[in-house]
Amino acid sequence: MARNDNEVVDVVLVGAGIMSATLAVLLKELDPSLKLEVVELMESGAVESSNPWNNAGTGHAGLCELNYTPPAADGSIDIKKAVSINSMFEESKQFWAYLVQKGTFGSPKSFISPVPHLSFVQGDDGIAFLKTRFEAMTQYHGFAEMRYTEDRATMAKWMPLMMQGRAADEPIAATRVEGGTDVNFGALTNQLLGYLAKQADAQVKCSQKVVDLNRSDAGWRVTVKDLKNGGSREITTRFVFLGAGGAALPLLQMSGIPEGKGFGGFPVSGQWLRCDNPEVVQQHQAKVYSQAAVGSPPMSVPHLDTRVVDGKKSLLFGPYAGFSTKFLRHGSFLDLPLSIRPSNLGPMLAVARDNMDLTRYLIGEVLQSEEQRLEALRRFYPEAKASDWRLEMAGQRVQIIKKDEKKGGILQFGTELVAAADGSIAALLGASPGASVTVSIMLDLLNRCFPEQVRSPQWSSKLHEMFPALAKDLEADAALYRDVQSRSDALLQLSTSDNLNAQAF
Repeated sequence: MARNDNEVVDVVLVGAGIMSATLAVLLKELDPSLKLEVVELMESGAVESSNPWNNAGTGHAGLCELNYTPPAADGSIDIKKAVSINSMFEESKQFWAYLVQKGTFGSPKSFISPVPHLSFVQGDDGIAFLKTRFEAMTQYHGFAEMRYTEDRATMAKWMPLMMQGRAADEPIAATRVEGGTDVNFGALTNQLLGYLAKQADAQVKCSQKVVDLNRSDAGWRVTVKDLKNGGSREITTRFVFLGAGGAALPLLQMSGIPEGKGFGGFPVSGQWLRCDNPEVVQQHQAKVYSQAAVGSPPMSVPHLDTRVVDGKKSLLFGPYAGFSTKFLRHGSFLDLPLSIRPSNLGPMLAVARDNMDLTRYLIGEVLQSEEQRLEALRRFYPEAKASDWRLEMAGQRVQIIKKDEKKGGILQFGTELVAAADGSIAALLGASPGASVTVSIMLDLLNRCFPEQVRSPQWSSKLHEMFPALAKDLEADAALYRDVQSRSDALLQLSTSDNLNAQAF
């Protein structure tokens, strides 16, 4: 087997999805002298969770996702998570706007489109919840434009497809934020990778599998196998980022760092119903989220979405959850059993014991018939015809299992950045709202793994150029929030207003 042992780079990023692509471009903007390489298992970037048909593409901004605003025991609504996600999405928009303004990145229309975000509820309890949520959320400046209605004529304007054929006496309500988005994270990822490939000392290599990770004096020695010619090579690097979606957990375990001990993964697969019929698609210009079934995971919150992929609109409904032992859609059925270690066996067994409702829910989803899936769709779109919709596989998500002192182990939804104490390696675990808040996660990574550089005048100045306001500032200052959002929206061509100023501050 051929071997090339003498490659030395500053940064190796494993996985060519939205996470690695974002971090790689950030690092090159901050320090153009860095030599870095992206290593991808598949034949191209954005094949797994970043692919537009493998994720919701919502541009999660906390506007419509009801699971981000859970009711407390006293009926009050906690909006902290929605506020946090909203400000982080505005951080992402600032970064994309910065790249677009440079003039060499490409058009924002290829990856982001304006699509209103709606929340929809049924029944008296749902209406009471949504009204309380609306009253709480509109106290925060980021949600000030939200509108609430129980008026059927108004809802017929907001979501005409969903009102046709609906019982006149059904209790329903909705909220709407006009300034929502649809994001094609696959197109964005490939645009980032294309931009990166134009930079000096930056490479993206596909059909490459990391087969070993070992400490070295300079940082890490990464052994990579070429899946096309069977050869292998070793790369010595100061920093490694494991941004390989579900495959990040086995790679983290391979590294052997103590910070990775005890983590396990619970894979959840998904399916969508997809409609490309123009007569149907043109009647729904929105992303409409509702409430999840009891015991279902947050990623299974039902929603009927306008998707814009390669300039063409489609509708997606779902997702319908399922179970597979694969950690990637193109992975192996052995991924889950091979991830079990003495350090995570206890947490995994505790999670299995404490999540029987979820287990029963997933079994029920797997056993659903076509008619049962259509019944779920018709709760949103009463006149849906089976002939207009086809079933498509969605991406694979690996939810985090981690140790817990009281319960032994907990199943955690969301994302978690795991980094070595010396900052030489980091891995991103988990799922939604991952892609939408990628930039904020990577800013956290920079602070944890490159603290001295972040404090340096060079990096500090450049970061301020890219991010006139960070998430915490946006949360605290309403006027600043509005200014930054208006500027980003103008640069990303999301607003039709003529008076928006897209000039730098």
